[in-house]
Amino acid sequence: MSRLRILILAPDANPESISVALVCYRHAEALAHLHDVTLVARAHSEEALRRAQAPFVAIEAISMPWLDRIFGWSLRRIFKNNFHSRVLTAFSYPFSIAFEWHAWRRMRTRILAGEFDIVLRLSPVISVIPSVFPSFLRNCSIPFVVGPINGGLPWPSGFSQAHKEKAWIDNLRNLYRFMPFSRSTYRRSAAIIAGSSQTYAEFSTYREKLFFVPENGLSSSLCSGEMRHSDPNSKLELIFVGGLVPYKACDLALRAATPLLKSDLAHFTVVGDGPERSRLAQLAKSLGIEEAVSFCGSLTHTEAMRRLRSADVMVFPSVREFGGGVVFEALAVGTVPLVVDFGGPGDVVHPDLGYKVPLTNETAVVSQMQGVLAELEHDRDLLDRLRHQGMSYALQRLTWEAKAEIVTQILDWVVRRGPKPDLLPPKDLASGDGLSGTVARDEAFVASSSLKHSGVNNAQAQPADGSKSPVKMEVGRE
Repeated sequence: MSRLRILILAPDANPESISVALVCYRHAEALAHLHDVTLVARAHSEEALRRAQAPFVAIEAISMPWLDRIFGWSLRRIFKNNFHSRVLTAFSYPFSIAFEWHAWRRMRTRILAGEFDIVLRLSPVISVIPSVFPSFLRNCSIPFVVGPINGGLPWPSGFSQAHKEKAWIDNLRNLYRFMPFSRSTYRRSAAIIAGSSQTYAEFSTYREKLFFVPENGLSSSLCSGEMRHSDPNSKLELIFVGGLVPYKACDLALRAATPLLKSDLAHFTVVGDGPERSRLAQLAKSLGIEEAVSFCGSLTHTEAMRRLRSADVMVFPSVREFGGGVVFEALAVGTVPLVVDFGGPGDVVHPDLGYKVPLTNETAVVSQMQGVLAELEHDRDLLDRLRHQGMSYALQRLTWEAKAEIVTQILDWVVRRGPKPDLLPPKDLASGDGLSGTVARDEAFVASSSLKHSGVNNAQAQPADGSKSPVKMEVGRE
């Protein structure tokens, strides 16, 4: 099959950054190994992109000096470099439209001359930021594809961690549908790639051209380590990796691990930093587990992965996680994930890989996680089985190379070079509610991975389905 000529819009792509910028770059790079890719990005990332020497046909750097100065000043002075601000998401809308207008002016002649088979927008990944490109392409025969897009995950009730983070602007999210170009973006797209079950449900109106592909991916080198085996006479090594902010819910992880820690059956490592660190240290002291908990602070990604690889179980009860890239990493290095069944982690973790517990309330989540940890401490054969299957699954399905192959199936269908791929999300969510009305598709999802079912006991919990800090900062997330 001949290579596609793809024009990729990825203003945030940067191989030397973190979070969305790095995710977009890795995705574009993987596609460039399979196709003839022209990457359109912001000028401030051009040097980093060229240093990386990825096999792009061309890198087109879009310069908007005055707008970039305004945005940079606002980010520092108004938003205090708070990349988590949802107000920042709304503020970034006109700058995103301006980038695409400049990109169209730069590439219009080549697009109209038929130099490209398809246009793919990789960023922004936020579903509320529309694209003007489908309108520019409305009189062309070149199809437009958007995604993976993500966002729209509701704040769960009954959790103090969510209550501390929710902002007034969250109540205005649905107004994005009335913004210019919002409806035409998805109506005129030839395909929409959703990065989560929640986003898939939100855009279910376009089900005939809607596909599920997780937002994150993995470097295949991370999957190259040898699998270790658990010593039944050693302590269970537990780890949390992430920003110490309320919604990551590290406090729930510490409470769930308390029985094992107080019995000297486990040790808990906390990798990451943030405003919650002192409170979490006080919590560990009040629970009587301070001697069994190590707070490491922010580490380089390499060191964080070394710590993660040496752990047995990653306890990650984040109550509002979009992509959950650290869960991908845990699977790749052979650390069994224990998560809540919500958002990105709930999509990727299934019965052959680890455990997920229902997102009900704090007490129930802690109780069910305690049961899981007790089972894994007792049954090291089960731990090793899950570890092995997680590493195999990550290598087969979660690498950037695997993701590029999956996205290629979608692009081939769009240009009528192949059949429509069957890429449904792991869960069929009732539209508009990510907390209820779910119909699990875990069995079908497991079957697609070609892994043998492990027969894990799920009496207490449903075993289930990316310099500083390894924390994935979601820039301007919804």
